[in-house]
Amino acid sequence: MRAALLCVLLAAPVLLVAGSPVYKSDNGTVPLVIWHGMGDSCCNPLSMGAMKKMIEEEISGIYVLSLMIGKNVVQDTENGFFLDVNEQVSMACSQLTQDPQLKGGYNAMGFSQGAQFLRAVAQRCPSPPMKTLISVGGQHQGVYGLPRCPGESSHICDMIRKALNSGAYSDLVQKHLVQAQYWHDPLNDDLYKKHSLFLADINQERAVNETYKKNLQLLEKFVMVKFLQDTVVDPVDTEWFGFLKTGQAKETETLQESLLYKEDRLGLAAMDKAGKLDFLATKGDHLQFSREWFTANLVPYLQ
Repeated sequence: MRAALLCVLLAAPVLLVAGSPVYKSDNGTVPLVIWHGMGDSCCNPLSMGAMKKMIEEEISGIYVLSLMIGKNVVQDTENGFFLDVNEQVSMACSQLTQDPQLKGGYNAMGFSQGAQFLRAVAQRCPSPPMKTLISVGGQHQGVYGLPRCPGESSHICDMIRKALNSGAYSDLVQKHLVQAQYWHDPLNDDLYKKHSLFLADINQERAVNETYKKNLQLLEKFVMVKFLQDTVVDPVDTEWFGFLKTGQAKETETLQESLLYKEDRLGLAAMDKAGKLDFLATKGDHLQFSREWFTANLVPYLQ
């Protein structure tokens, strides 16, 4: 099974953006931490490697850490499919704590599933402090469908779909399939709340963890980017923290219409009132954007 993932590495989502410089500790820039999405790795030259290089070109002297979850690129890619998300978040927190470049604080940018993973970092690991979180196509209310994913030719996506459809909330699938841990079935809300190992916890579905709420509100900005022609994320509203209304699978609701917001279980309503939530949209499919769009819309948050 895992051997097939070697094929996925080169089939990962390609970000449409076309050596790292020495970090200057006194140049006034805020370090940036990035976390890749499903089927990708920290250092793929066609995706995260290109993204890191592009940011370093746009912001002179910036320190960019692209998280590797595992000992090498292959493990990093595999772990995006098979390693318990809670363990991945713990590993990320450990890396951040041990990096002396980040001790004064950092900005964070997550791509696809890496976005909700970084949000968990903000909620669980407030030191070093995360200043701004930019979610690029993140699935903050989870997904209910997997219409397309990287590596179709390797059959890995078909395997994931079958596992999710046959029992997303079984202990075995939850523990060993990352995508199951943010699978959000609106037709089986009780099962989701009871058995979701990751998403139901960080979204305060079972109980309100005041520490999570307090830590998330420490962010100066929480920016969410939605892709208007997204064929990967279902429903796409989750990229702005919206989702399907409970009990059916057709109508969606916005974050502001949700019980999560109305009860302010995560502090998002307070953040919205304080002007800390920014909602951006761009045309294009999942993670597809131009360098010009990125520079005009996201780089200002990093300067």
